[in-house]
Amino acid sequence: MRSPRLARGAGALALVIGFAAPAAAQQPVQQPAQPAAANPGKDLVASKCFQCHTDAMFRDGRMDRSAWEAAIYRMVGRGGLWTTDEIKLMADYLGDALGPNVPRAEKAK
Repeated sequence: MRSPRLARGAGALALVIGFAAPAAAQQPVQQPAQPAAANPGKDLVASKCFQCHTDAMFRDGRMDRSAWEAAIYRMVGRGGLWTTDEIKLMADYLGDALGPNVPRAEKAK
């Protein structure tokens, strides 16, 4: 038979170990870095332009970068609110992805 004092000491030790183990296991876990946007210009076009326009308008436009930039500035004249940096990013993306020399994607049947 154990002495009550020894039993209390062992119980207290088990209690301390029981609380210490989960605390050690709960060390902050490093979250993986969020991937950068694939293309900030594409994201801007999707979030800003698709509020009023469909994607067909962009697919069928087939303009070079400066023509896309002029089209975006026309939208500013009609109430579009973009910074010059946003306009540059959108025009760069549209010129690269939907310029006159870019092959058209096949339409789904």
